[in-house]
Amino acid sequence: MIVLGLEGTAHTLGVGIIDGDFQVLADIRDTYKPESGGIHPRDASQHMSQMMGDALARGLAEAGLDMADIDAVTFSQGPGLGPCLRTVGTAARTLALYHKKPLIGVNHCVAHIDVGKVLSGFADPVVLYVSGANTQVIKLLDGRYRVFGETLDVGLGNMLDKFGRLTGLAHPAGPKIEELAKNGKEYIELPYVVKGTDMSFSGILTSALQKHEKGAKLPDLCHSLQETSFAMLCEVCERALAHLGATEVLLAGGVGYNKRLQQMVASVAAEHGARFDFPGPYMGDNGVMIAMTGLLMHKAGIETPIGESHVDAQQRTDSIDIRW
Repeated sequence: MIVLGLEGTAHTLGVGIIDGDFQVLADIRDTYKPESGGIHPRDASQHMSQMMGDALARGLAEAGLDMADIDAVTFSQGPGLGPCLRTVGTAARTLALYHKKPLIGVNHCVAHIDVGKVLSGFADPVVLYVSGANTQVIKLLDGRYRVFGETLDVGLGNMLDKFGRLTGLAHPAGPKIEELAKNGKEYIELPYVVKGTDMSFSGILTSALQKHEKGAKLPDLCHSLQETSFAMLCEVCERALAHLGATEVLLAGGVGYNKRLQQMVASVAAEHGARFDFPGPYMGDNGVMIAMTGLLMHKAGIETPIGESHVDAQQRTDSIDIRW
């Protein structure tokens, strides 16, 4: 069994190929980088359209295969930026129809979780899922991922990117904020907003920008922004651990690349005697995670008819029936 995964929800076009044992045969990523500002959906989708053929060819070459060897075509069906989703969805449908392969639409958020579960071996973790637009603490129950807590406004990754954009840091700002934070010497008090088990990041962004305008040093602000927002995540994650009696904690999503966040979540898990893990190089958007969820769905007998393969930019993690 060979599965092709196509990812295209934001800035990264991903082509992943895996075998039936979840071994990675190819992992191609082509990232759209705006000249200035943030991601413009139209420009990102045009970049994906231009690079799709080359990325697919490179993926097949890396795996030593051609399309005749592919047994299923999987793609990110949602959520994400509409133009990007439509570009990748069109490519997936075209490949599936032309080569007469099964088509499987994958929820991007669930794929972030599944790649972590496959690589860690975790069976039933509390998941801290933190990406650009998504910030959720979730756990699987009765065939659905239930949201224990989530952001009430902006996703943490988008908040960090906006802070970086407005303080002169190039996109994506997360890695640059992490690097600057290492040189921060003073903690600057910022709004800490946890409401029940939900979080809000709009106030902390506004406050940090105001303090920057008043002359606060950028390394100190980056340090304080990370410490405050990550502590909010850890509080909600810890509540979920204690309330649900979980024994596994999985960190998923692109923001999870941050070493300080990994350290803080690992500490929370250790205090509760829970195991902690994250999917290493597959934290960010990639085609491998789409292929892995697609393989799990295929093994469960799930296929997406062409008539139901339309993309859904607002598709939620907790809207998907997990039958695998």
